[in-house]
Amino acid sequence: MDTFRNLFESVSVFSLEELPFVVIALILAFTVHEFAHAYVAYKFGDTTAKDQGRLTLNPVQHLDPFGTILILIAGFGWARPVPVMRSRFKNPRLAGILVSAAGPLSNFLIAFIAFGIFYFYVGVSGGGVPPFVVDLLQMIVELNILLFVFNLLPFPPLDGYRIIEDLSPPHVRAKLSQYEQYGILLFLILVITPLDQYTIWPFLQTGMNATGQAFSAIFGTIFSIFS
Repeated sequence: MDTFRNLFESVSVFSLEELPFVVIALILAFTVHEFAHAYVAYKFGDTTAKDQGRLTLNPVQHLDPFGTILILIAGFGWARPVPVMRSRFKNPRLAGILVSAAGPLSNFLIAFIAFGIFYFYVGVSGGGVPPFVVDLLQMIVELNILLFVFNLLPFPPLDGYRIIEDLSPPHVRAKLSQYEQYGILLFLILVITPLDQYTIWPFLQTGMNATGQAFSAIFGTIFSIFS
């Protein structure tokens, strides 16, 4: 869609005009992401998050003040991780995979829904929507696609790494655990230095663009059928 402003090239730099939309989009994305982890863990028998008040959509329980501020000024941040006790899972390996995947998939779902709303009101209905609504929907889509792709990267402590951990045989998992601290250090170096432009960022751009194009194709097909 020509009207869909593409911020994927520089989502780590926000103007003052964009800041309110970024804050709303981040609160929504982080809150639902962490709630999804807590909810799936609870369904598999781990009540740790529920016992600590994390099985909620209340943003206060999930946002990390420093991590949230940092993402606004540096493009990199975090929410409060949901506590998980694998020993309480009825099926630890399967539960671990699904709990880890729940967060990124929740961001994918938010982006998908917001894109559908945007596509209908801007691309199909011909507009008539207040500009701030359009800007907010765009930011929700873009940041949630970013978080979806970013969290699937195979670096600790991201969800993608946890999924690989649970998919690995025991002897490989033991090796991964042994060197995890070095993986975290490598990840931080790649994220906070200019090396990200040659390592992580190209993968993010490719994943985000592919996801956005898939959304456009899906909703384009849907609305062409019913129009």
